[in-house]
Amino acid sequence: MLRTIIFSILCICVLSVHAQPLQVVRLTAPDKTRGSAVMKALNERQSIREYSTESLKPQDLSDLLWAANGVNRDDGRRTAPSTRNLQEVEIYVAFPEGIYHYNAAEHVLNLKVAGDFREAVAASQAFVATAPISILLVADMNKFGNLSESSRMFGAIDVGIVSQNISIACAALGLATVPRGTMNHEVLRMALKLSDMQLLMLNHPVGYPKN
Repeated sequence: MLRTIIFSILCICVLSVHAQPLQVVRLTAPDKTRGSAVMKALNERQSIREYSTESLKPQDLSDLLWAANGVNRDDGRRTAPSTRNLQEVEIYVAFPEGIYHYNAAEHVLNLKVAGDFREAVAASQAFVATAPISILLVADMNKFGNLSESSRMFGAIDVGIVSQNISIACAALGLATVPRGTMNHEVLRMALKLSDMQLLMLNHPVGYPKN
């Protein structure tokens, strides 16, 4: 119980606007029993573009990332299928303090770069910068070994599957989101030090619905 409380405090700190970014955020264990039934979640899925400024609760953050592309079997396979099980879709999360990489195998967030890059995610759509977090989806084409048209297509399909997982999970967990392709690719690619083989494809601002 004490350990859970400590982890919760650490997660709340990293989500605070005034906190210093932690190098590693150890997420609480995902609660795999919560949320709406699939049909109910599908019925409630919608694109929402207004968010409360309230930081995500640690359990909501943990469950959302696990649902997006977490490990759901002992052999390391994921909640989202991928071409030949290449698992090329990488998740980054932009907080006010910095952008973190989601390590699905360990279910932790590792700091990639400090600083608030939500405006770069927003680009021409200012509403995105008000969301407490934005999830960035990157297809690592190194897993395919090439940048051929067919590889790009399969990478895009796999990113789309993870994106849908995020949308359905948000509907089930009482969160608001919208899938987007607009963002300042150049700024974000430089900040994350992405290679030409790592394709930044989609993003999801996420928050609680604005009342």
